Amino acid sequence: MRDVEARIFAAGMPVAALMEKVGGLIARRVQSLYPNSQTQCVGILVGPGHNGGDALIVARELHFQGYQVVVYCPFSKLKELTSQHAQYAQSLGIEWFDSFDALQECDLLIDGLFGFGLERLITDPVATAINQINQWTKPIVSIDLPSGLHTNTGEVMGTAIRATRTFCLGLWKLGLLQDQALDYVGTAELIDFDIRLADMQAVLGDSPRIQRIARASVAIPLPRPPVTHKYKQGHLLLICGSRRYAGGAILTGLGARASGVGMLSIAVPESLKPLLVAQMPEALIVGCPETQNGAIAQLQLPEGTDLNSFDGIACGPGLTLEAMAILAEVLASDRPLVLDADGLNILAQLGTIPTLSKRQAATILTPHTGEFKRLFPEAGDPMKDRVSAVRSAAESSGAVVLLKGARTAIANSSGSVWINPESTPALARGGSGDVLTGLLGGLIAQASLHHTSLEATVATAAWWHSQAGILAALERTELGVDAFTLTQYLIPVLR
Repeated sequence: MRDVEARIFAAGMPVAALMEKVGGLIARRVQSLYPNSQTQCVGILVGPGHNGGDALIVARELHFQGYQVVVYCPFSKLKELTSQHAQYAQSLGIEWFDSFDALQECDLLIDGLFGFGLERLITDPVATAINQINQWTKPIVSIDLPSGLHTNTGEVMGTAIRATRTFCLGLWKLGLLQDQALDYVGTAELIDFDIRLADMQAVLGDSPRIQRIARASVAIPLPRPPVTHKYKQGHLLLICGSRRYAGGAILTGLGARASGVGMLSIAVPESLKPLLVAQMPEALIVGCPETQNGAIAQLQLPEGTDLNSFDGIACGPGLTLEAMAILAEVLASDRPLVLDADGLNILAQLGTIPTLSKRQAATILTPHTGEFKRLFPEAGDPMKDRVSAVRSAAESSGAVVLLKGARTAIANSSGSVWINPESTPALARGGSGDVLTGLLGGLIAQASLHHTSLEATVATAAWWHSQAGILAALERTELGVDAFTLTQYLIPVLR
């Protein structure tokens, strides 16, 4: 963002003019969300830098629109432009205080204390003010990012504003998409102030290395020609389930069914076959010899069929650690492979992650945080910087790594990262990940037939899965979205 702004200023745009434009856009957005008829008094938190200058322009414009405006500024020294806006605001009769108590009667607060680039911990008296303001439970709009969050990592620098909304300026800041920041960000939206495409490309290149997944970029619905048949729409093999974890096989199968894959085969222990046939009569259920504990002992595919007969394989949910030989067999295949749950746990035990890059087909790993740490102990802490961690994991393994979480992050071996910017805590239920594995497997099996890139396919699955959770939570509340219910909302997302 600094580099983009430098290009804008070098081309002749005055800093003051850009600040006016941004402040005006924020003020108009505030008015649309919090009209004067419902919001009488607005408190403005002003910092020493240009973030404070943006906030003062908002204060001025809201004052002219009839809002009562109160300014809290605990700093005696301001940057030149911010100081000029402060002088003018005071000349208009806008009340000015260096104590946060003046904000207590306000209906809305605008946070302009610190913008991007904060590196030092926030200390008193500002830290005390922020902590007290957070306890008031008033709506707070933060400009660019909540004051106190590190721009890139989302780390809380001592303390931070808990915003209701964050208006991110120009380009998305990476810190807003990190899990540790989400308690502070609220609803995030981008304020576009017309950055030229040429300026963005000069800084970011034609394909940014970190991208947000958006509806416009996902690869669904997959097109189907008028003349086709089931084997032209992909054939997926799921290897999942055990006597103890039969539900994992069912949920993975239901996720795959929603993907629209043309043919679905599910390999399960023989004792589970009647249960799976009853749940999914359209699938080919392959009963396999099982261990004494009810895990798959060996794959026993139909006559004339081997692993290379399929367009994709997904393996792991409900397998148990007894299925180690099964995993070794699928790793040796030349089919695109999705590994989840016990597939990942066995992979960690085998210690064969460095060999994944030698596979003749793509491997997609879908760990949650705990599985990720077992698989990639050297990749860094995904709770502190999930982007760096997932990128390191993908580069070291040669696999596409999908790190599940409130902001699912996906990386490939070349270092590109995709982040899913929306989700819901409703998905924090057992079996939700199994649904994703099936959905992803079904899309992977279709991807090569539809000439869809692997990364776009993985991003599509992550987006589709989260949107189903959001839709289900909207209709049933967050507590009403179990994994089976989630499968029933996958298709409505596409309507």
